[in-house]
Amino acid sequence: MLVEKIELDNGSALGLSFQMQNAPLLVIRADKGFVMCGYLDMESAGALGDVAVKVKGVSTFDDVLQALVIGATQKAINLGIKVGMTGKEALELMF
Repeated sequence: MLVEKIELDNGSALGLSFQMQNAPLLVIRADKGFVMCGYLDMESAGALGDVAVKVKGVSTFDDVLQALVIGATQKAINLGIKVGMTGKEALELMF
């Protein structure tokens, strides 16, 4: 498992990478929420009341930051996060 501090304009996030059999499971967590890769479930994040967004096709933290958001929970949308923005833009709104 890799844990990395990721400096953004609005604060520091925590990146977690866990190598699975075929691809890494990636999450970057900010103060109010997180960006997750395709391994994780948006429906569960929404049901739990999390501020969460999903990106896919990523294998590094840089990929997550540059990838386009393909889904967002209602609480993420309430923060101004939109499908189509980058993972970095979404994370900046989570501080």
